[in-house]
Amino acid sequence: MSKPEIIGSTRSSFTRVVRMVCEEKGIDHVPTEAELGAPEIFAIHPFGRMPVLRHDDFTLCESRAIATYLDRAFPGPALISRPARLAALTEQWTSLISTMMDPTLVRTYLPAYAFSQTADGKPDRARIDAVLPKVREQLALLDSAVAKTGYLVGDSFTLADILCW
Repeated sequence: MSKPEIIGSTRSSFTRVVRMVCEEKGIDHVPTEAELGAPEIFAIHPFGRMPVLRHDDFTLCESRAIATYLDRAFPGPALISRPARLAALTEQWTSLISTMMDPTLVRTYLPAYAFSQTADGKPDRARIDAVLPKVREQLALLDSAVAKTGYLVGDSFTLADILCW
């Protein structure tokens, strides 16, 4: 079996998540840098989104699907808990982070600081102030969730924790 190839940009948070899965599990992989919409990405993902995976004659798109495949196909610490309830909680948190928190924190709040579109190039206070209540609510939820064990699910590091990086 060859090394899995992870294709995507290092600037992509979801590409980084998949590469972190490889690191946590000790999977020797080939990271291939590619820009959004590159032909090698479109060859695997119907909408040209990253990351994508190529492993021998198997291809896969979508970061959660890739992470699940890597977790189940390779030895190393399980990142998706095996007992059904803990696996469901891991899925719950990965969904919440990907669909609710990522758009708020990574796609709105952080870019308002780092990639401001204001005329003076300063942080976009209007965007920041508009999203700040949601940011506080979501960070408080995460703080509460990890308060007991330091992890989102059970007492071990999972894919849900990786998504929070």
